[in-house]
Amino acid sequence: MNCVIIAGSPECDVQLIREHALNCDLLICADRGYSHAKRAGIIPDIVIGDFDSCGDEIDSGLEVVKLNTDKDFTDTLICADKAIEYGCDEITILSALGGRLDHTLANLYLLSYINSKGGRGVLLSEKERIELLAQGKHWFDNLNGLTFSLFPFGCESAVLSVKGAEYELDNYRLKSEIPIGVSNVFSSDCCDIEVSEGAVIIIINQKSEYL
Repeated sequence: MNCVIIAGSPECDVQLIREHALNCDLLICADRGYSHAKRAGIIPDIVIGDFDSCGDEIDSGLEVVKLNTDKDFTDTLICADKAIEYGCDEITILSALGGRLDHTLANLYLLSYINSKGGRGVLLSEKERIELLAQGKHWFDNLNGLTFSLFPFGCESAVLSVKGAEYELDNYRLKSEIPIGVSNVFSSDCCDIEVSEGAVIIIINQKSEYL
């Protein structure tokens, strides 16, 4: 099952929300994410939050999980927990980038949390697609010409191989203090990345004007 979570970043791409929210098994809004859904004309399955940032009254009939403002976890993490509880193993998070930097970092680390629960998370905006690549092989198709960057995540270094890119790697140790993984380019219709030690974040620039 796949879930879309609409988070509460001030950046709201209505078309992106419509595109993904209409093709998911479960749609959850995190606080102000409900306002984004209303702008997009989308009705969520569940709304979760302490509602410190949502300016819209929640429509009657929706499942609402009201959180205490004094809590340990972000609204978006609790939404991810709910998605996993419903059996979703693919979680796409929209409106999660471009706002406060601390919230953006929290959403990046949320990808590790989702992975630890056996799921796969993606942060998606008009500009970028961000995923955590844990140990194993990962394939990326039909992205020829787009730029991507790789960074060790949650570790001091990661060992990886990259094929089908402008700058290929063979069991290369990527160190967190040296950002050499910035601005690689998909150079074929299929690129495979194998992580043999540690974990990396991949940031894919979705459009050529953002290269």
